[in-house]
Amino acid sequence: MNTHSDYLQKILTAAVYDVAIETPLDLAHNLSARMGNRIFIKREDLQPVFSFKLRGAYNKMAQLSAEELQRGVITASAGNHAQGVALSAQRLGCRAVIVMPKTTPQIKIDAVQSRGGEVVLAGESFNDAYDHAVKLAAQNGMVYIPPFDDPYVIAGQGTIGMEIIRQHPRAIDAVFVPIGGGGLAAGVAAYIKNVRPEIKVIGVQTDDSDDMKRSLDAGEVVTLPEVGLFSDGTAVKRVGDETFALCRDLLDEIILVNTDDICSAIKDIFDDTRSITEPAGALSLAGLKAYALREQAQGQTLIAIASGANMNFHRLRHVSERSELSERREAIFAVTIPERRGSFLKFIEVLGNRSITEFNYRYGDDHHAHIFVGIQTAGYADLEQIKQDLQRAELPALDLTDNETAKIHIRYMVGGRTHKVQNERVLSFEFPEHPGALARFLSAMRLRWTITLFHYRNHGADYGRILVGISVPDEDNAAFAEFLQHLGYTCHEETDNAAYRLFLGAE
Repeated sequence: MNTHSDYLQKILTAAVYDVAIETPLDLAHNLSARMGNRIFIKREDLQPVFSFKLRGAYNKMAQLSAEELQRGVITASAGNHAQGVALSAQRLGCRAVIVMPKTTPQIKIDAVQSRGGEVVLAGESFNDAYDHAVKLAAQNGMVYIPPFDDPYVIAGQGTIGMEIIRQHPRAIDAVFVPIGGGGLAAGVAAYIKNVRPEIKVIGVQTDDSDDMKRSLDAGEVVTLPEVGLFSDGTAVKRVGDETFALCRDLLDEIILVNTDDICSAIKDIFDDTRSITEPAGALSLAGLKAYALREQAQGQTLIAIASGANMNFHRLRHVSERSELSERREAIFAVTIPERRGSFLKFIEVLGNRSITEFNYRYGDDHHAHIFVGIQTAGYADLEQIKQDLQRAELPALDLTDNETAKIHIRYMVGGRTHKVQNERVLSFEFPEHPGALARFLSAMRLRWTITLFHYRNHGADYGRILVGISVPDEDNAAFAEFLQHLGYTCHEETDNAAYRLFLGAE
């Protein structure tokens, strides 16, 4: 086990600058002015592979002997680590095999191959790819390059902390670091806490991929049964043993954020830099904003690491739709109005000069109409004012701003109520997104029950999300539960979701 001072030496002597650059520390002028703090962004999105992962991969590989390099290296990755290993091998003149799941988008395969990596596709998940990579490493005598749980990988990532302190020698209140497996957070904390212990180092995770936080709370490394996939670069079910030990000793805290928080942070980075990060790349800024809001911070110097920019272009549609919701610059409501002439006008008048961003309505019955509406707001206080105004106008309203199913599915399905469906069960599924994946899902869904509702929309992510309604008689509930257990897809019951019941449920 390396001591904290050992890591300081390893970071100071890390061999990363043969391939990596010292990235700038940019002041986010617009965001700083809006939040009343000095907010800086460490631009790891500007690395040759558009991610910090190059630092750790190269530093690890630079320690290998000539004989080990001759045997070649291998790793399992579908993301930024794969590109870091491929470019490092290209620079060191050795063979690199990258095992990726069969579900990996072609754009990522092409990126690895363009840097000389040999891509092997195996299995449907990262775990399948990892098992195959370990097997190939043993068979061919190749050296496995871990993505985070290795002292030299951690030290390579720690050079980011070294650069931050050199680039900003004045007072710093806190540095925010995204956490997946923990290599970046461990390395940055190891350096900063050795040389500037008064600076807070705060990890940031998504609320559905928070293994490091859960492990720290439990006092030992735990494994999550499943993780959220929006921030795919940090979607790790089990953190490293070494990274856990360092984060346990050195991090001040871990902050959790959600999808909307990340989308808002992506927009903030774009507004200040005209660059677009991937979700994991904006994770630390989302945590910084949440911290500043919680602490009501003013006049502080806060630094976020923009860790990567390997963004699929088609995900931008989803990011744009969600970016306003985190800070309540947009709110989503289900509003019930009387089904009579003049009701729409009354509703619009209640909103005053606020802009409507979305309006969905379909006739339901002769008495009441349910509308799904997006409203541009001026923040949390304005959102509460809207609720009060609607209540005074006797227009019942349900706030759906934090309802994930409403935002992903229901908003596109308003008007689908029917009286002909009995015993409807509604479930959301996640499945690997690749050509033919939807057909494979539908094939797996061959069952003795009737599908009554179906919504799918491509968000440009590695995983697709589907909402399915199935008519299941009460006496079949046990058999249906057994079917779901053997189906093999991540699944969540949504039958009691308020948005579904209001807009799509049986009358």
